Amino acid sequence: QGRILEKTGLCSQITFGRYVRQGRKLGLDPKLFIQDLQFNKVPVRVYQPKATSDGPRRGILFFHGGGWVFGSLDTYEKVCRYLSRESDSVVVSVQYRLAPEHKYPAAYEDCLSATQHFLQHLQHYAVDPARVTVCGDSAGGNLAAAVSQTLAGSSDLPRLRAQILIYPGLQALDFNLPSYQQNRGVPLLFRERAAFFALLYLNGDALHMQEVLEGSHIPPDMRLKYRKWVSPDNIPEEFKVRGVKPLRPTDFIAEVYETVKRFCEPNLCPLLAEDSVVHQLPESFILTCEYDVLRDDGLLYKKRLEDNGVPVTWYHLEDGFHGIISLYDYCGVSFPSGKRGLDSVVNFLKSL
Repeated sequence: QGRILEKTGLCSQITFGRYVRQGRKLGLDPKLFIQDLQFNKVPVRVYQPKATSDGPRRGILFFHGGGWVFGSLDTYEKVCRYLSRESDSVVVSVQYRLAPEHKYPAAYEDCLSATQHFLQHLQHYAVDPARVTVCGDSAGGNLAAAVSQTLAGSSDLPRLRAQILIYPGLQALDFNLPSYQQNRGVPLLFRERAAFFALLYLNGDALHMQEVLEGSHIPPDMRLKYRKWVSPDNIPEEFKVRGVKPLRPTDFIAEVYETVKRFCEPNLCPLLAEDSVVHQLPESFILTCEYDVLRDDGLLYKKRLEDNGVPVTWYHLEDGFHGIISLYDYCGVSFPSGKRGLDSVVNFLKSL
């Protein structure tokens, strides 16, 4: 439908996609105080439990998914309410600027700025400085990982207690990892769309998408450098049973690399951060789904964290697909697998 509307000149695919994903306004919540504010000029929505507490609560910065292109405070309203109610936490949902209108690093900068503001004003929200977590799904998981890495070495702000990464996209070097091959046509995120969104975030357009999908955008020496972190060899064998075949390397195209070389920046692709950064990261929770092109990004980051001595809780939805958390109570329907995933996040939060 979006393509039809675009061809007729009525609106773009992105405008249509935002419309159908916008979410609807919900009424008051009997258990939560909810207010829309701005943190360093970034729009946020703050959820605070109404019940009295024995002491300061944990705090959660939530960055929504949507390929850096879609999503809003309203889209994730039910998810954020659930997290706040069930974990008895103060949740701050961040409305970062979206691509393609606002290219990288706009979304990252907004999330970082909002997080820094919150960490500087925790007392105002009765939040425990020792229990602040960043959390996000899909592109939001990417942003949470990037913010966590940036703050890992900071000495002038409270240290993050944990990072929660829900089927995060963490690299744009290899779109042919086993999970990309196995789930290339599985909703809600097709292989081509993953590259499309990454390019929109980086450049504001999807030029050279085919070359990026084939791997022609990374120089051989750089691919060799990052192979220790981005490689099918680091994926456990049980995840390679379904339809995986070795692919021949494609020829490098220098002019394509020039347009996408920032894919090698950790603030855009956190899987590429140096060990000196990764080993400083807080306790981590990673959720992956079997039927998701981004599954292996999560598995590779899990290995990197563990190799650097960072405690990791991993929850794998064997019957899950990409985006399943965002469909919690969507139009009155919930997937049992998505509810299990959301509850696994709540249980992790309660353990902090």
